Amino acid sequence: MVTAASRPDRERLLGALKTGLHSSWRAGFARKPRLTLAAVCAAAERRVGHGAFGPDPHWRPPLELLLADLRHHARLNALGRTIAYGQLVGILAQRAHAYALWAERPEILRQPLAPPIIVLGQMRSGSTRVQRLLACDDRFAHTRFFESWQPIPRGRPGVDDRKLRAGAALAAARLINPRFDAIHPTALSAPDEEIGFHAFSLCGAPFEAQWRVPAFTAFWESQPMDAVYAEFRQLLQTVAWARGETGARPWILKVPQFMQDLPALLRAFPGARLLCLDRDPAEIVASSASLALNQMQIQSDVVDPHWIGREWLRKVALREHIARTTRAAAPQVPQLDIAFTAMNQDWQAEMRRVYAFLDMELPAAILRRMDSYVEGARGHADRRPAYSLAQFGLTRLDVARALSAQPAPLAAE
Repeated sequence: MVTAASRPDRERLLGALKTGLHSSWRAGFARKPRLTLAAVCAAAERRVGHGAFGPDPHWRPPLELLLADLRHHARLNALGRTIAYGQLVGILAQRAHAYALWAERPEILRQPLAPPIIVLGQMRSGSTRVQRLLACDDRFAHTRFFESWQPIPRGRPGVDDRKLRAGAALAAARLINPRFDAIHPTALSAPDEEIGFHAFSLCGAPFEAQWRVPAFTAFWESQPMDAVYAEFRQLLQTVAWARGETGARPWILKVPQFMQDLPALLRAFPGARLLCLDRDPAEIVASSASLALNQMQIQSDVVDPHWIGREWLRKVALREHIARTTRAAAPQVPQLDIAFTAMNQDWQAEMRRVYAFLDMELPAAILRRMDSYVEGARGHADRRPAYSLAQFGLTRLDVARALSAQPAPLAAE
């Protein structure tokens, strides 16, 4: 847990890390990471032993754009450059392991999956709360943190080091980001969103919330997403296969990016049911911008909060438009609206509504587990950083206008 007293020590540590990296590069003790396609591909190939990262159209175009944005727009400091290089090399290595595993064990991609229950909501809309409440019920399956970020088992038969690898990454995230646990409390085996599956496909929010990457963002906003969700489904099948799931339990899926990708998501998971979360858009924009600011400030010493505010206002408006339009055009898809304020006022009543929608009983034992989760989560809520629209140069009128207008394409930089 990060306390207020420990934050200055963490800030000094971050400063020392940046200084140490620069010094080691200048002295020749370490090589400055090169954010080029050739460099990250070569590093991943050395790590894995081969460079078969899956079909080129699935990863090469977005990676090239992402790397160019990191060089020209993200204004990374030494720590940010090191983090970006390590992430991208790791993702390519993971892709190589995945495609090798799927070729060796084709039965993985025949793993049955019951139609999932999709928690559909913007960033900071309370989607984590709903997902984790449902995860208290063993009749549902859910993705755990380590499975999201390390979905591919590898190594000797019977040896699964995914927790070890994910644990090292989680420890590093907590070390360099003093507010990590306050913003998104989690643990290795805690229920968590499948955002790591999007990172695997070099797609969307895992990168857009860390770095200023305009060409990469514009690319994904103009692309059909079916290939991404084909890989998403394959990763979910891999996690289910590694656990020995039978396919009988519906999965609880939750990633805010689903709002933007809902048409492709529904094509990938026919029969899905939607739990649609609703929160005051002004609060969503301010909270989303605050999360992005927190991540960007660690990796860049030149961050513009007003740009972050405008970008996440645009992003929230775009996602709201796509989700609303898609839902209206798909009345055959079972859908239930859940208000953030209603969950705050009486979460038990709202969960009873959810179970009625799912045509399931809500036993007292499950309700007690949910209550334990809620009680434990209250302490984390008290430690979340304060934020406001004004901090990002925005007003409630700006949010209302953006939500009522036709979503604007991303402006070129």
